[in-house]
Amino acid sequence: MGITSIQAFHTLRPSSLAFFVGIDLSSYKLKIISYKRSPSGFWSSLNLNSDGLSRSVVLSSSSSYTSGVMRNSIERTDDHPLVSDSMDDAVDNHPIEETPPKRPERDFTGTPYVPVYVMLPLGIINMNCELVDQESLLNQLKILKSANVDGVMVDCWWGIVEGHAPQMYNWSGYKILFNMVRELELKLQVVMSFHECGGNVGDDVHIPLPRWVVEIGNSNPDIYFTDRQERRNSECLTWGIDKERVLKGRTAIEVYFDYMRSFRVQFDEFFEDGVISEIEIGLGPCGELRYPSYPAKHGWRYPGIGEFQCYDKYLMKSLMKAAEARGHLFWAKGPDNAGSYNSKPHETRFFCDGGEYDGYYGRFFLNWYCGVLIEHGDRVLALANLAFEDIFITAKLSGIHWWYKTASHAAELTAGFYNPSNRDGYAPIAAMLKNHNTGLNFTCVELRTLDQHEDFPEALADPEGLVWQVLNAAWDVSIPVASENALPCYDREGYNKILENAKPFNDPDGRHLSAFTYLRLNPTLMEKHNFREFSRFVKRMHGEAVPDLQENLDSKHMPVEGVDDQATSKENR
Repeated sequence: MGITSIQAFHTLRPSSLAFFVGIDLSSYKLKIISYKRSPSGFWSSLNLNSDGLSRSVVLSSSSSYTSGVMRNSIERTDDHPLVSDSMDDAVDNHPIEETPPKRPERDFTGTPYVPVYVMLPLGIINMNCELVDQESLLNQLKILKSANVDGVMVDCWWGIVEGHAPQMYNWSGYKILFNMVRELELKLQVVMSFHECGGNVGDDVHIPLPRWVVEIGNSNPDIYFTDRQERRNSECLTWGIDKERVLKGRTAIEVYFDYMRSFRVQFDEFFEDGVISEIEIGLGPCGELRYPSYPAKHGWRYPGIGEFQCYDKYLMKSLMKAAEARGHLFWAKGPDNAGSYNSKPHETRFFCDGGEYDGYYGRFFLNWYCGVLIEHGDRVLALANLAFEDIFITAKLSGIHWWYKTASHAAELTAGFYNPSNRDGYAPIAAMLKNHNTGLNFTCVELRTLDQHEDFPEALADPEGLVWQVLNAAWDVSIPVASENALPCYDREGYNKILENAKPFNDPDGRHLSAFTYLRLNPTLMEKHNFREFSRFVKRMHGEAVPDLQENLDSKHMPVEGVDDQATSKENR
């Protein structure tokens, strides 16, 4: 599906002592009681006593304060003003283990089977629709097969297949690839990728929109999403032309339908024999149903709130009609106080607490802006069901978790998710997907809120809260929910977080993910110790037993069955 929308935006920075802000330690005697990890992921280590009362303080397991304090012998330094004489005495009398005990891993043996797919590299099909380096790819697929993965995901790029002329489709490279996958008895998730690849963090190839579309855009740049400064974004077509005949006599919706119908006809045998298990419909930038509100090419950096993308003439005409219908023509404009790409919510009059986003005009504008998003999904998915008949289709939402703990949820609003703290913005989207028997694919299931707070505390992010809200919005209307990781994941802690989201503990309804797609096949995953850990993860997603839940990863350099050095060396070329 191209690159996911929340790739490695984060550069690590030291943790702060924010957990202790507002605590007056002068009236407390400090005594170290225990050193254990709570279910929330914090290390509980101190007990504060005053007048017979007991109060606990939790320390982040990876905070700079913890690493400076939790040692067999603690040094008194000015860098740690919380270390007092009484604490030194406590440490002397109660030695502390340097390495805390591991939190027991949950046993997923016998839990529901969740299929695991692996995204193929972005550039395996070149601009001439040729399969690149077949021998190396075949070796990698065999390795994946050895780990019992269920299948792979591949993007079918609009810019490649219909790249040269309208309704002239070239599927040749994909046919070779699909045959290779079928021979290995793997399944296929196929993405209808109507967006550009390149220009986002993590993109290592460039696949533009079709040449003939770019030529139209040169003379009519309003076919692209546009920000307030009239900067155009060529990642995908604006939803304003969904019903405008500006693409050589066709509307954007007709172009998408013709492409999907061509794919369905060309690969009929793969549908008939069940090799293609799922079709994901690209609905926006990065294949996601969202506005391109945070483009790196326009200078956005995490955790900026992004900008509204509705200033092409077609969407502005739609806004004018909506304002006229409401009886307030002066509302036919975008907010002029919503900041810029890298603003923070409190720096703007629109997104700050009590800001205009929750006023009369703000609610009107956001209802229209987010309504356009839902209408676009509704139109495209209706035609996707016609093209693919009874084939299972899905749509992808991005996990915009930054500023989730603010009232306005500004980053979500600019992306088209009307989800402030007093409104559920994902329920209407889930209901629209339900109307088209469409599954939901969601990102960032491996992210932990604590990590976000340590790395970027100012972003007030909450990926765990967001995942919980979105998954339950979908489950509440009984649609299948699949997911994928947002950032590269090779460690057991990340895999365990995915497993917890895939199979919620003690869920009374037994709900679980319908599938998980790993991002992505690459040389690092093929390294023996990483692939060994990945294979273990696949077993647990399948509900199989693993030999030792507390296995020490110091043995990670042991050979992995099915991984051969020759294949690994080829991938590293």
